[in-house]
Amino acid sequence: MATSPLTLTELTELTSGLNRLARNLWWSWDQDAQDVFHDLSPRGWQNLYHNAVAILHELSEYELRMRLNDPAFAEKVRKVLSKFEAYLNQPDTWAAGAATGLKERPVAYFSAEFAFHETLPIAAGGLGALAGDHAKSASDLGLPFVGISLFYREGYFQQAVNHENWQTEYYTLLNPKNLPLEPVLNARGEPLVCSVRLAASTVFFHAWRVNIGRVPVYLLDTNRPENEPHFRDLTLRVYGGDSTTRVLQEIVLGVGGVRLLRALGYTPSTFHMNEGHAAFLTLELIREKLAAGHTLQAAAEATTRECLFTTHTPVEAGHDRFSSELMSYAAHAFTVDLKVSHEELMDLGRVRAGDLSESFCMTVLALRYSRAANGVSELHGLVSREMWQHFYGSKTVEEVPIGHVTNGVHLVGWMKGTVRRFWRAKYQQLHPDKGDLDWLADANTVEFWKEASDPACVSDSELWALRYRLRRELVEFTRRRLLLQGQILGRNDFITFDGFLNPDALTIGFARRFATYKRAPLIFDQFENMVKLVKDSARPIQFIFAGKAHPRDDSGKAYIQKVIHLSKFSELKGHLVFIENYDIHVARMMVSGCDIWLNNPRRPLEASGTSGMKTTSHGCLNLSILDGWWREGFDGTNGFAIGPDSHPSNIDEQDRVDSFNLYKSLTEEVIPEFFNRDANGIPRQWIYRIRRSLATLAAEYSTWRMVQEYTRKYYLPPVS
Repeated sequence: MATSPLTLTELTELTSGLNRLARNLWWSWDQDAQDVFHDLSPRGWQNLYHNAVAILHELSEYELRMRLNDPAFAEKVRKVLSKFEAYLNQPDTWAAGAATGLKERPVAYFSAEFAFHETLPIAAGGLGALAGDHAKSASDLGLPFVGISLFYREGYFQQAVNHENWQTEYYTLLNPKNLPLEPVLNARGEPLVCSVRLAASTVFFHAWRVNIGRVPVYLLDTNRPENEPHFRDLTLRVYGGDSTTRVLQEIVLGVGGVRLLRALGYTPSTFHMNEGHAAFLTLELIREKLAAGHTLQAAAEATTRECLFTTHTPVEAGHDRFSSELMSYAAHAFTVDLKVSHEELMDLGRVRAGDLSESFCMTVLALRYSRAANGVSELHGLVSREMWQHFYGSKTVEEVPIGHVTNGVHLVGWMKGTVRRFWRAKYQQLHPDKGDLDWLADANTVEFWKEASDPACVSDSELWALRYRLRRELVEFTRRRLLLQGQILGRNDFITFDGFLNPDALTIGFARRFATYKRAPLIFDQFENMVKLVKDSARPIQFIFAGKAHPRDDSGKAYIQKVIHLSKFSELKGHLVFIENYDIHVARMMVSGCDIWLNNPRRPLEASGTSGMKTTSHGCLNLSILDGWWREGFDGTNGFAIGPDSHPSNIDEQDRVDSFNLYKSLTEEVIPEFFNRDANGIPRQWIYRIRRSLATLAAEYSTWRMVQEYTRKYYLPPVS
């Protein structure tokens, strides 16, 4: 029986609903929503960085309306839009019952970078990934929450590798019209413009709003015609330029962020600084209170009650420091606003007041004016207390008021589509009476993952089939990327495209920032032994690497060069590849398709690490130094450890010992267990470790748990 065509009103409702949905990144963690945009243009979805806004721009209004005349597709869109509205208006969120005190006074979360999706590349690494996942889980939990960052219109750099295998950088301009952004407007429908004092100038900025489910994140943008050219470019790139650019960006972030919130009518209960970049916000809060008639001491005490500081940096050199001359140039307005001398201003960022040789440290400023501070893992909390003990006078290390909240990841958001469908289907089998909002919540609970990891829910053979499918998807993705990189079917390097990499091989992945302390090439220190392992046709192994080094980090670039050189010109050729231009999409493919996630930082320099947390729901196992989160998560059955819960103090000795222990773990545990198959070809002990990983790690290391912990520990009770 033929169905009636949609009325004009129905078509208008569906098209406007799709346009609204495209501009809310909720779709990035809802599979049905992603499927709708994929169906509209499968090739566009692949080639346009899975950008829902760009997909709608690909279609004319006429084509979209005609596509919606397909009854099955129209019904699919209706269901997605209905689910979206139910999510936005859900009354019984976790925070509705557990955080009622924040209803009128939200948490304001300041971060120099947010990584939400490959569509919006405005983050450099793990700090941004953590911030983006924090915002997503705040949305899921219904937490009153607002984010503040900068709009980098050229984003973080795109990576290419030249003929010498050396990383090169190039930048592409981001067009807000093709991104999930909305301009922040005033009551007249014009851009809302605020200003800050930088050096001797007044610099104006407007803002863009990113909708993260229920949560708004505002991105400040100095690209305005009334600004001088060098100030217009201040927010051009993530961590771009020199120290002068950095301090000016951080004034815009901290001071400008507070001023924007005030202009929008926000009265936050907590100003949460994600790392020290935003610490100037404390001085703006003090200025506000001075203007209201408070004394400097009273203003400082009241500001301290409002602020929370999370540090991510376990080494002294990693904390932002600015010279007296630079502060005098860039931040002179603070001396006027706070009615203090230049040296008194400098002392706010010094451990030792009056020490003219000490520079201004943003972490010191943040610690000085925060009611609480925390590291991002148990070990990092200890390292931070030891590092900053001298700031707290006579306090012992144990008495230093720096706690810890171990990081997590937005679990459902990091699931590859294949895995999201797999576990949602299992959830529906276990709980046929529950809906999609229940799935989103329960997928973050220990109870669900205990159910899901039980053989009664999913058999060994079914888990192994899933692992084979994910490995195949990664292998084929890598083949496509290498073809684009010119490494396959090249003039001088002809390798049969469809035969490159082995879907049967134990696949070991390493993907993250190529900071030297992360020691990307460590596994190749025992080169001859590695060659023997990859040449074993009975137990094949292969390595997939990806990552970017900071543009000014030549040592990190040298590590990339070494890995690529080995992949092209050594006996590891064909068993080792490097994927260029690492981003969220590459990360998602790798954490899902690899069998082993390798992490070998120089302990204790990995504050937490989150990439390994993203592997758990996919059945990829961690092989890691006992640093950061893995020191807490590893229980002997849910993955593999490299060495003991200790480390030599000598760097060279640490590298030697860790290299030995890495090879030992690989040859004595990882490889034997992966290839020890029963009569049905199933590696039972390996599958047991996957089950243990699912049951003990997936929910525990999620931002759903993490945000609840921040709320109970630091956000509540609200400041009066």
